[in-house]
Amino acid sequence: MELKNKKILITGGAGFLGSFVVKKLLKLGVPKENIVIPRSKDSDLRKWGNCLEVTKNQNVVVHLAAKVGGIGFNREKPGEMFYDNIMMGAQLMEAARQTGVEKFVAVGTVCAYPKFTSVPFKEDRLWDGYPEETNAPYGLAKKMLLVQAQAYRQQYGFNAIYLLPVNLYGPGDNFNPKFSHVIPALIRKVAGAKKEGKNFIEVWGTGKATREFLYVEDAAEGIILATKKYDKPEPVNIGSGKEISIKNLIKLICRFMNFKGEIRWDTTKPDGQPRRRLDVNRAKKEFGFLAKTDFETGLKKTIKWYLSNLNN
Repeated sequence: MELKNKKILITGGAGFLGSFVVKKLLKLGVPKENIVIPRSKDSDLRKWGNCLEVTKNQNVVVHLAAKVGGIGFNREKPGEMFYDNIMMGAQLMEAARQTGVEKFVAVGTVCAYPKFTSVPFKEDRLWDGYPEETNAPYGLAKKMLLVQAQAYRQQYGFNAIYLLPVNLYGPGDNFNPKFSHVIPALIRKVAGAKKEGKNFIEVWGTGKATREFLYVEDAAEGIILATKKYDKPEPVNIGSGKEISIKNLIKLICRFMNFKGEIRWDTTKPDGQPRRRLDVNRAKKEFGFLAKTDFETGLKKTIKWYLSNLNN
């Protein structure tokens, strides 16, 4: 699909990932006036009428909007995480079908995978068990978009695809302690300890869990490649294919931020999913996506951005 002459709706387009997707589309030559970014304060996508309104006269919908947070927020608001995400996604896809949208790109989450699944996570194992409990309501709400996409393709010939990005990080990430994921939360924690002259930081869990991280610019590239080139019903992982333990991650952050204090593990708090690493072969085979950013380079850029913009 040639995107230059298409009208593209990007939900969540003003957010962390969305802003990078928009920048890349502009670089591709998509005119600014062809990119529509609904804002939640004006268009609550949990309401049917708003979904119909925003999808009118659009050729492509990239659905990035989500209610999302770290383990703490997921445990505190499981009902909201389920309802808000399922309502936004299900209604938006149905509205897109009714208004004649040519292609719908549903961006899911690695949280849709079973808690215990063989590593690396292969797309064909997505239904082999229940997701990790702390983020199951969110993961399952987003996973229903895959069911909907496949059902709509089968019944209506609707071109909806489903992508499974891993944990993202990078400049512009959400550093709000209530909503942040692991990398911004740890960067903020170390910066706070340095500022207050503390000689230790406290980190949730045991440090043994592993995570895979994808630099936000690479994720935006993967989504755009899939939008242009992928038209099949099977879900596709978008990741780097590399994992790091939380223990090694915090050591790296401390080194890059020159923090020499003690790391104390609060083992009363959950680790979340034991391991996460995606099999990224399908994305490479189907639309030529390979992550380019080295993790240490990306982490340094993220820390630099935080210290320049938010550490006040």
